[in-house]
Amino acid sequence: MTLSGGSIPATQATEAALAAADPPAAILIEKLSLWYGDFQALFDVDLRVRAGAITSLIGPSGCGKTTLLRSVNRINERLGYVRTTGSIRLWGLNVLDSTVELAQLRKQVGMVFQRPNPLPLSVRDNVLFGTRVHRPNERQPTRGESDRIVEEALREVLLWDELKDSLDRRGTELSLEQQQKLCIARLLPVKPKLLLMDEPCSALDPAGTEAVEELIWKLRGDYTILIVTHNMAQARRASEECVFMLLGEMIEHSDTASMFLNPANRKTADYIEGRYG
Repeated sequence: MTLSGGSIPATQATEAALAAADPPAAILIEKLSLWYGDFQALFDVDLRVRAGAITSLIGPSGCGKTTLLRSVNRINERLGYVRTTGSIRLWGLNVLDSTVELAQLRKQVGMVFQRPNPLPLSVRDNVLFGTRVHRPNERQPTRGESDRIVEEALREVLLWDELKDSLDRRGTELSLEQQQKLCIARLLPVKPKLLLMDEPCSALDPAGTEAVEELIWKLRGDYTILIVTHNMAQARRASEECVFMLLGEMIEHSDTASMFLNPANRKTADYIEGRYG
């Protein structure tokens, strides 16, 4: 299978297209609509996400935030009754094209879920898991290379000093905060360009939330981050741009400070001020 207009195999072409430099936007969504069976969850959503920025998605429960987030790496398609129209372009590539190889797409687009989901393996094997999955036919790293990969990933998520002497400990035995950071570390060795986060702090206490928010802020620039949150204070603290959604529609998108200080739409103001939701 090849991408249109070329002879490069789809797996290689997808990875090459997603790695293209200097795009006008990391994510460009146009006229995106989605149905779960007969129920329409998204209505003609248009969204441009700036490369290297942290963009939060806010809105009441059931407004389509998570559906939109999961559309970006096509995880919704695991449900057989989902139908989608429109386009989602990541660095110029329409990921809804039937020729796109999902394994390569998800290599470039990492996903962090509400509740940490470390594997029942050692900390070391959790970090190395992605490299083994995405390189099944390639030479596996040597012990020295593996040690370097583990240290770099754990340093990037601010866990190395805490866990450097506990690399054989099961990831499931860590604190929830450490587990969530480990799940992020598991993504980094395969070098994703985009991180999708679905309420990554919802299972954490205030101290854990603060630590993960600090990590998210540290990762900006190196990664484009799209984060769903119900926590208005978190959206205000931990994002540079903010998108407000309501009943499957995108109501407003602006820099975070402007949205919270001077929302352009009355519906946005009502939600931020707690009049509903």
